[in-house]
Amino acid sequence: MDSRVYTNENLFEGSSMDPEFGELIESRIARFETRKYDWNALKFQADYNPVYRRAQVRYMGTGAAGVTSDMNVAPAEHFTFSTMCLPADCEGPLHVHHDVEEVFFCLKGKIKLFLEDGDKRYTTYLNERDLVSVPAGIYRGLHNVGQEEALMFVMLGAAKPQLPTYPDYHPLAKLKR
Repeated sequence: MDSRVYTNENLFEGSSMDPEFGELIESRIARFETRKYDWNALKFQADYNPVYRRAQVRYMGTGAAGVTSDMNVAPAEHFTFSTMCLPADCEGPLHVHHDVEEVFFCLKGKIKLFLEDGDKRYTTYLNERDLVSVPAGIYRGLHNVGQEEALMFVMLGAAKPQLPTYPDYHPLAKLKR
């Protein structure tokens, strides 16, 4: 019987680290200390109605919020990842991604979700550590119903998702970015 304990620390002890491999890995790390709250990513919405003011913090990939380039993100191969800072009473307007599913993970706060598929509508709440996966083609909107800011993880299922669109009846559908 083997009495050695195989931990990661033990397995790597005394090993030399490969600098080229290290550079590759470090290029794929997006550290919080180098992130910035981007209050302008969706500014056109907030300019229309201040209730839509929220900040995006990008970690991996760009695209769905309209930011086409950010040299400070980890490269995306199959999905994007960002956080959204939602001030109290903030809303994210009803919108749809025709090309990808969108995942919301509520890390902090309480968020009311609004979902629409044709003439079908549904509302529900995400509490802390709840997750919803919204399929492509379903309209989704949200409202921070708490008295404090909410923090939400957002993932989209493509390296470069298409821009979302708004329902024809929504005022944002008529705005140019």
